[in-house]
Amino acid sequence: MDSQKKHTPQYSFEFFPPKTPEGEEKLRTTREALAKLGPKYFSVTFGAGGSTQQGTIDTVLEISQAGYNAAPHLSCIGSTQESIQSMLDLYRQNGINRIVALRGDMPSGMQSAGEFRHANELVAFIRKQTADDFHIEVAAYPEVHPQAENAQADLNNFKLKVDAGANSAITQYFYNTDAYFHFIENCEKAGIDIPIVPGIMPITNYTQLARFSDMCGAEIPRWIKKQLQGFGDDRDSIKAFGEEIVTRMCEKLLAAGAPGLHFYTMNLVGPSRAIWENLGLQSSH
Repeated sequence: MDSQKKHTPQYSFEFFPPKTPEGEEKLRTTREALAKLGPKYFSVTFGAGGSTQQGTIDTVLEISQAGYNAAPHLSCIGSTQESIQSMLDLYRQNGINRIVALRGDMPSGMQSAGEFRHANELVAFIRKQTADDFHIEVAAYPEVHPQAENAQADLNNFKLKVDAGANSAITQYFYNTDAYFHFIENCEKAGIDIPIVPGIMPITNYTQLARFSDMCGAEIPRWIKKQLQGFGDDRDSIKAFGEEIVTRMCEKLLAAGAPGLHFYTMNLVGPSRAIWENLGLQSSH
Protein backbone atom coordinates (compact mmCIF):
# COMPACT_ATOMS: atom_id res chain seq x y z
CA MET A 1 0.00 0.00 0.00
CA ASP A 2 3.07 2.29 -0.06
CA SER A 3 2.02 3.71 -3.44
CA GLN A 4 -1.29 4.83 -1.93
CA LYS A 5 -0.08 6.15 1.42
CA LYS A 6 1.81 9.00 -0.25
CA HIS A 7 -1.44 10.54 -1.59
CA THR A 8 -3.56 12.95 0.45
CA PRO A 9 -6.93 11.23 1.08
CA GLN A 10 -9.84 12.75 -0.83
CA TYR A 11 -13.55 12.07 -0.48
CA SER A 12 -16.23 12.34 -3.13
CA PHE A 13 -19.89 11.51 -3.77
CA GLU A 14 -21.52 10.13 -6.90
CA PHE A 15 -24.99 11.01 -8.22
CA PHE A 16 -27.07 9.85 -11.19
CA PRO A 17 -29.00 12.38 -13.31
CA PRO A 18 -32.60 12.65 -12.07
CA LYS A 19 -35.36 11.89 -14.57
CA THR A 20 -38.26 13.86 -13.02
CA PRO A 21 -38.75 17.35 -11.50
CA GLU A 22 -39.27 15.63 -8.11
CA GLY A 23 -35.99 13.78 -8.59
CA GLU A 24 -34.23 17.04 -9.42
CA GLU A 25 -35.54 18.67 -6.25
CA LYS A 26 -34.54 15.66 -4.15
CA LEU A 27 -31.04 15.71 -5.61
CA ARG A 28 -30.65 19.42 -4.79
CA THR A 29 -31.52 18.65 -1.17
CA THR A 30 -29.08 15.71 -1.15
CA ARG A 31 -26.33 17.78 -2.76
CA GLU A 32 -26.67 20.63 -0.26
CA ALA A 33 -26.64 18.24 2.71
CA LEU A 34 -23.56 16.37 1.47
CA ALA A 35 -21.80 19.59 0.42
CA LYS A 36 -21.64 20.52 4.12
CA LEU A 37 -19.22 17.62 4.59
CA GLY A 38 -16.75 19.30 2.22
CA PRO A 39 -16.10 16.61 -0.42
CA LYS A 40 -13.45 17.14 -3.08
CA TYR A 41 -16.07 16.81 -5.84
CA PHE A 42 -19.43 15.35 -6.88
CA SER A 43 -19.43 13.00 -9.88
CA VAL A 44 -22.42 12.43 -12.16
CA THR A 45 -23.03 9.20 -14.09
CA PHE A 46 -23.70 8.83 -17.80
CA GLY A 47 -26.10 6.23 -19.26
CA ALA A 48 -25.38 3.59 -21.89
CA GLY A 49 -24.72 5.16 -25.26
CA GLY A 50 -25.36 8.58 -23.79
CA SER A 51 -28.97 7.75 -22.81
CA THR A 52 -28.73 10.28 -19.97
CA GLN A 53 -26.27 12.57 -21.75
CA GLN A 54 -28.28 15.78 -21.45
CA GLY A 55 -29.25 14.92 -17.89
CA THR A 56 -25.57 14.46 -17.03
CA ILE A 57 -24.64 17.81 -18.58
CA ASP A 58 -27.52 19.67 -16.88
CA THR A 59 -26.78 18.12 -13.48
CA VAL A 60 -23.04 18.81 -13.74
CA LEU A 61 -23.56 22.44 -14.76
CA GLU A 62 -26.04 23.01 -11.94
CA ILE A 63 -23.61 21.56 -9.37
CA SER A 64 -20.83 23.75 -10.76
CA GLN A 65 -23.00 26.89 -10.80
CA ALA A 66 -23.90 26.22 -7.16
CA GLY A 67 -20.18 26.61 -6.39
CA TYR A 68 -19.06 22.98 -6.07
CA ASN A 69 -16.57 20.88 -8.03
CA ALA A 70 -18.37 18.58 -10.46
CA ALA A 71 -16.94 15.65 -12.42
CA PRO A 72 -19.04 14.36 -15.32
CA HIS A 73 -18.74 10.74 -16.38
CA LEU A 74 -17.87 10.53 -20.05
CA SER A 75 -18.60 7.22 -21.75
CA CYS A 76 -17.02 6.60 -25.14
CA ILE A 77 -18.83 3.54 -26.50
CA GLY A 78 -21.16 4.63 -29.28
CA SER A 79 -19.67 8.15 -29.29
CA THR A 80 -17.80 9.95 -32.06
CA GLN A 81 -14.65 12.01 -31.65
CA GLU A 82 -16.73 15.01 -32.66
CA SER A 83 -19.37 14.44 -29.96
CA ILE A 84 -16.72 13.87 -27.27
CA GLN A 85 -14.86 17.01 -28.42
CA SER A 86 -18.01 19.14 -28.18
CA MET A 87 -18.66 17.91 -24.63
CA LEU A 88 -15.06 18.60 -23.61
CA ASP A 89 -15.40 22.13 -25.05
CA LEU A 90 -18.66 22.69 -23.19
CA TYR A 91 -17.21 21.50 -19.88
CA ARG A 92 -14.02 23.51 -20.32
CA GLN A 93 -16.00 26.68 -21.10
CA ASN A 94 -17.96 26.16 -17.89
CA GLY A 95 -14.92 25.73 -15.66
CA ILE A 96 -15.24 21.96 -15.23
CA ASN A 97 -11.76 20.51 -14.84
CA ARG A 98 -12.34 16.90 -13.81
CA ILE A 99 -13.65 14.03 -15.98
CA VAL A 100 -14.43 10.41 -15.15
CA ALA A 101 -13.46 8.65 -18.41
CA LEU A 102 -15.17 5.30 -18.99
CA ARG A 103 -15.71 2.84 -21.78
CA GLY A 104 -19.39 2.44 -20.88
CA ASP A 105 -21.87 -0.22 -21.97
CA MET A 106 -22.94 -0.96 -25.50
CA PRO A 107 -26.48 0.36 -26.00
CA SER A 108 -29.01 -2.35 -26.87
CA GLY A 109 -29.37 -2.83 -30.60
CA MET A 110 -26.01 -1.26 -31.41
CA GLN A 111 -23.71 -3.51 -33.44
CA SER A 112 -20.46 -1.55 -33.42
CA ALA A 113 -18.69 0.33 -30.66
CA GLY A 114 -18.12 3.48 -32.71
CA GLU A 115 -14.86 5.40 -32.92
CA PHE A 116 -13.66 4.42 -29.44
CA ARG A 117 -13.49 0.79 -28.32
CA HIS A 118 -11.77 1.13 -24.95
CA ALA A 119 -11.43 3.70 -22.19
CA ASN A 120 -7.66 4.10 -22.74
CA GLU A 121 -8.47 5.45 -26.24
CA LEU A 122 -10.81 8.02 -24.66
CA VAL A 123 -8.15 9.03 -22.11
CA ALA A 124 -5.56 9.41 -24.89
CA PHE A 125 -8.01 11.49 -26.96
CA ILE A 126 -8.80 13.83 -24.03
CA ARG A 127 -5.09 14.30 -23.34
CA LYS A 128 -4.30 14.95 -27.00
CA GLN A 129 -7.12 17.49 -27.43
CA THR A 130 -6.94 19.29 -24.08
CA ALA A 131 -3.42 18.64 -22.69
CA ASP A 132 -3.64 18.91 -18.89
CA ASP A 133 -6.88 20.92 -18.71
CA PHE A 134 -8.69 17.99 -17.09
CA HIS A 135 -7.92 15.77 -14.13
CA ILE A 136 -8.90 12.37 -15.54
CA GLU A 137 -10.36 9.66 -13.31
CA VAL A 138 -10.74 6.11 -14.63
CA ALA A 139 -12.37 2.94 -13.31
CA ALA A 140 -10.54 0.10 -11.56
CA TYR A 141 -11.85 -3.39 -10.77
CA PRO A 142 -10.33 -5.07 -7.68
CA GLU A 143 -12.57 -8.13 -8.29
CA VAL A 144 -11.85 -8.08 -12.06
CA HIS A 145 -14.07 -6.54 -14.74
CA PRO A 146 -16.92 -8.97 -15.56
CA GLN A 147 -15.95 -8.98 -19.26
CA ALA A 148 -12.21 -9.37 -18.72
CA GLU A 149 -10.59 -12.60 -19.89
CA ASN A 150 -8.72 -12.96 -16.59
CA ALA A 151 -7.18 -10.88 -13.79
CA GLN A 152 -3.91 -10.24 -15.65
CA ALA A 153 -5.71 -9.05 -18.78
CA ASP A 154 -7.79 -6.72 -16.63
CA LEU A 155 -4.66 -5.32 -14.95
CA ASN A 156 -3.06 -4.81 -18.38
CA ASN A 157 -6.13 -2.85 -19.50
CA PHE A 158 -5.96 -0.71 -16.37
CA LYS A 159 -2.28 0.04 -17.03
CA LEU A 160 -3.14 1.14 -20.60
CA LYS A 161 -5.49 3.78 -19.11
CA VAL A 162 -2.83 4.97 -16.68
CA ASP A 163 -0.18 5.10 -19.41
CA ALA A 164 -2.59 7.07 -21.63
CA GLY A 165 -2.70 9.83 -19.01
CA ALA A 166 -5.16 8.98 -16.20
CA ASN A 167 -4.46 10.94 -13.00
CA SER A 168 -6.35 8.71 -10.57
CA ALA A 169 -8.86 5.88 -10.38
CA ILE A 170 -12.10 4.99 -8.60
CA THR A 171 -12.83 1.32 -7.99
CA GLN A 172 -15.99 -0.62 -8.56
CA TYR A 173 -17.59 -1.13 -5.15
CA PHE A 174 -16.59 -4.23 -3.19
CA TYR A 175 -17.12 -5.72 0.28
CA ASN A 176 -13.91 -7.75 0.38
CA THR A 177 -10.97 -5.57 1.45
CA ASP A 178 -8.46 -8.29 0.53
CA ALA A 179 -9.50 -7.95 -3.12
CA TYR A 180 -8.56 -4.24 -2.98
CA PHE A 181 -5.26 -4.83 -1.15
CA HIS A 182 -4.28 -7.58 -3.59
CA PHE A 183 -5.18 -5.37 -6.56
CA ILE A 184 -3.00 -2.52 -5.21
CA GLU A 185 -0.13 -4.98 -4.70
CA ASN A 186 -0.40 -6.09 -8.34
CA CYS A 187 -0.59 -2.46 -9.50
CA GLU A 188 2.59 -1.67 -7.59
CA LYS A 189 4.36 -4.62 -9.23
CA ALA A 190 3.23 -3.20 -12.59
CA GLY A 191 4.67 0.22 -11.73
CA ILE A 192 1.28 1.92 -11.20
CA ASP A 193 1.26 4.46 -8.38
CA ILE A 194 -1.66 6.82 -9.08
CA PRO A 195 -4.29 7.17 -6.31
CA ILE A 196 -6.79 4.29 -6.53
CA VAL A 197 -9.76 5.36 -4.41
CA PRO A 198 -12.13 2.64 -3.14
CA GLY A 199 -15.72 2.96 -4.36
CA ILE A 200 -18.12 2.53 -1.45
CA MET A 201 -21.71 1.33 -1.84
CA PRO A 202 -23.80 1.74 1.34
CA ILE A 203 -26.21 -1.16 1.94
CA THR A 204 -29.87 -0.15 2.22
CA ASN A 205 -31.81 -2.53 -0.03
CA TYR A 206 -30.70 -6.14 -0.46
CA THR A 207 -32.72 -6.94 -3.60
CA GLN A 208 -31.40 -3.87 -5.41
CA LEU A 209 -27.83 -4.53 -4.25
CA ALA A 210 -27.97 -8.17 -5.41
CA ARG A 211 -29.18 -7.05 -8.84
CA PHE A 212 -26.44 -4.40 -9.22
CA SER A 213 -23.79 -6.81 -8.01
CA ASP A 214 -24.78 -9.49 -10.52
CA MET A 215 -24.50 -6.94 -13.34
CA CYS A 216 -21.14 -5.46 -12.37
CA GLY A 217 -19.36 -8.50 -10.96
CA ALA A 218 -19.12 -7.22 -7.38
CA GLU A 219 -19.17 -10.11 -4.92
CA ILE A 220 -21.38 -9.94 -1.84
CA PRO A 221 -19.62 -12.27 0.64
CA ARG A 222 -21.84 -15.22 1.59
CA TRP A 223 -22.03 -14.32 5.27
CA ILE A 224 -23.23 -10.79 4.45
CA LYS A 225 -25.73 -12.15 1.90
CA LYS A 226 -27.16 -14.64 4.41
CA GLN A 227 -27.52 -11.96 7.11
CA LEU A 228 -29.29 -9.60 4.71
CA GLN A 229 -31.58 -12.36 3.42
CA GLY A 230 -32.46 -13.22 7.02
CA PHE A 231 -33.76 -9.70 7.65
CA GLY A 232 -36.44 -10.12 4.97
CA ASP A 233 -38.38 -6.85 4.65
CA ASP A 234 -37.03 -5.40 7.91
CA ARG A 235 -35.48 -2.28 6.38
CA ASP A 236 -34.24 -0.85 9.68
CA SER A 237 -32.23 -4.00 10.42
CA ILE A 238 -30.83 -4.09 6.87
CA LYS A 239 -29.80 -0.44 7.20
CA ALA A 240 -28.21 -0.84 10.65
CA PHE A 241 -26.30 -3.99 9.65
CA GLY A 242 -25.23 -2.43 6.33
CA GLU A 243 -24.00 0.72 8.02
CA GLU A 244 -21.95 -1.27 10.54
CA ILE A 245 -20.39 -3.56 7.90
CA VAL A 246 -19.50 -0.77 5.48
CA THR A 247 -18.16 1.51 8.25
CA ARG A 248 -15.85 -1.27 9.46
CA MET A 249 -14.67 -1.92 5.94
CA CYS A 250 -13.89 1.79 5.39
CA GLU A 251 -11.98 1.94 8.70
CA LYS A 252 -9.83 -0.96 7.55
CA LEU A 253 -9.21 0.59 4.13
CA LEU A 254 -8.24 4.01 5.50
CA ALA A 255 -6.06 2.51 8.26
CA ALA A 256 -4.14 0.58 5.57
CA GLY A 257 -3.52 3.77 3.54
CA ALA A 258 -6.35 3.97 1.00
CA PRO A 259 -6.25 7.48 -0.56
CA GLY A 260 -9.83 8.40 0.33
CA LEU A 261 -13.32 7.06 -0.40
CA HIS A 262 -15.82 7.58 -3.24
CA PHE A 263 -19.44 7.06 -2.13
CA TYR A 264 -22.06 5.71 -4.54
CA THR A 265 -24.93 7.64 -2.95
CA MET A 266 -27.89 6.50 -5.11
CA ASN A 267 -28.93 10.18 -4.68
CA LEU A 268 -29.59 9.58 -0.96
CA VAL A 269 -28.14 11.62 1.91
CA GLY A 270 -28.54 9.35 4.93
CA PRO A 271 -26.51 6.18 4.24
CA SER A 272 -23.33 7.91 3.02
CA ARG A 273 -23.50 10.64 5.66
CA ALA A 274 -23.94 8.07 8.45
CA ILE A 275 -20.77 6.22 7.36
CA TRP A 276 -18.90 9.54 7.00
CA GLU A 277 -19.90 10.56 10.55
CA ASN A 278 -19.05 7.11 11.97
CA LEU A 279 -15.57 7.47 10.48
CA GLY A 280 -15.12 11.04 11.77
CA LEU A 281 -13.95 12.17 8.34
CA GLN A 282 -12.75 15.70 7.65
CA SER A 283 -13.37 17.83 4.58
CA SER A 284 -11.22 17.17 1.48
CA HIS A 285 -10.58 20.93 1.15
